Amino acid sequence: MWLIDNELLTLERRATLESQVLPLGSLQEVVRWGFALTPPANVDAVIVQDEFSHDVVMRWNQGQYLAFDTT
Repeated sequence: MWLIDNELLTLERRATLESQVLPLGSLQEVVRWGFALTPPANVDAVIVQDEFSHDVVMRWNQGQYLAFDTT
């Protein structure tokens, strides 16, 4: 997994994401990670790109969103 933030995150928040999100290797791990947060983060949207690829959008920490590209 990789992270693109377009320089919108503080260094602290980027470091948090890098340590927590980059090790996740599957959509199941992403969902479990989101539910373990306080408050829990649900999957807000699944956008079907084609029969194999989906984008999964989750709200994260103070109204920011994370988008996970899955195949």
